[in-house]
Amino acid sequence: MKLSEVLIRPILTEKANAQQEKLRRYAFKVNKKANKLEIKKAVEGFYGVTILDVNTVVVPAKHKSRFTKSGVVEGRKPSYKKALVTLAEGESIDLYSNI
Repeated sequence: MKLSEVLIRPILTEKANAQQEKLRRYAFKVNKKANKLEIKKAVEGFYGVTILDVNTVVVPAKHKSRFTKSGVVEGRKPSYKKALVTLAEGESIDLYSNI
């Protein structure tokens, strides 16, 4: 798998921002077929940082429904793989520079 196919996008939530500040842990949405070694190489290659640890979790799909004028609309959010990457001491990634 190419390194450009591994990382899909960074996850920018309040919980992820709190972990970035306190634990130097960054969250990324990654390809479901990517393993920890590929994720580590991709993040080190794109951002030029040293990685200590990579944790992954597959977030399960969820059924969603909402009420509209035309009735109940039901759907499904897809599952995805999330990678939590811990950086070495003194390292950081500026995720907001591209926005």
